[in-house]
Amino acid sequence: MVDETLFYLVGRYEVSSTTKDLVSNALSGQNSKMSFSLTFSNGIALVVGGSGGIGSMVARRLVMAGSKVAITYFKNKKAAESLCNSLNKKEEACKAYELDIRNSKDIAKLVETLITENSSIHTVVNSAGFDIPQEMISEIDTNTWKEVIDSDVHGFFNLVASSLKQLRKEGGSYIFISSAGLLRYPPGDVLSVAPKAAIESLIKGIAKEEGIHNIRANSIALGIIETGIFLRLKAEEDSFFDEDWEKAVLQNLAIKRFGKPEEVADLVVFLASKESGYITGQLIAVDGGYSI
Repeated sequence: MVDETLFYLVGRYEVSSTTKDLVSNALSGQNSKMSFSLTFSNGIALVVGGSGGIGSMVARRLVMAGSKVAITYFKNKKAAESLCNSLNKKEEACKAYELDIRNSKDIAKLVETLITENSSIHTVVNSAGFDIPQEMISEIDTNTWKEVIDSDVHGFFNLVASSLKQLRKEGGSYIFISSAGLLRYPPGDVLSVAPKAAIESLIKGIAKEEGIHNIRANSIALGIIETGIFLRLKAEEDSFFDEDWEKAVLQNLAIKRFGKPEEVADLVVFLASKESGYITGQLIAVDGGYSI
């Protein structure tokens, strides 16, 4: 039935003999091992938080796909430099920079440096993570709230404000690593979810207003990914993430395991590439079905 339908469609429209051969080969099992490579606009990808678990995997996958990367770190200089050293085998594919995204002047200076050294930036990925308390709304004090808003919301806006004019020159992509809590709210996670809700509005605004300049903006809503901050907090004594918590979370997942950092990174690489050129303004869940 599938064979007849495909050949009906091919026969009904005027297509080249090459196209007919491809369909025929696909149906007969020939050329079954198909491969394609991703392409990127000119310049470099900036991965903020590139020394962390997800950020470091994003940097690795971008380099594997053929893009040079600049990664930033806040405190973990050793991890950032170690990552770049491992990626700079044949040529300088990675360079590390210290950055506090709450400081707009430092971001502007970094963007200027990257433009001078690489001519342009094709992608800005924000994968910066912070230790955010798991607290109910009634337990949160105003200082903690302000600190989280400053780090997350103001930090991401600072990145956009400093880089937007540069991305307009050749087009580009903004990718924000967000939370599946936006799609299914988990009690006690407001300090993580609320700032990301504000950023999601900004992502959609960029997509709507800057599409005319060939700029795209998307978010990835993460479930539990086994890397970085999560593994460190899980290993702590009297951790919130104990066995009872893990069992409860797994019950809510369609895929009964936690995610892997490469499963996030590969999506980031695709969204950074030209091959995703018609995708913008989207919040894409990588959460094992938590949000459905």
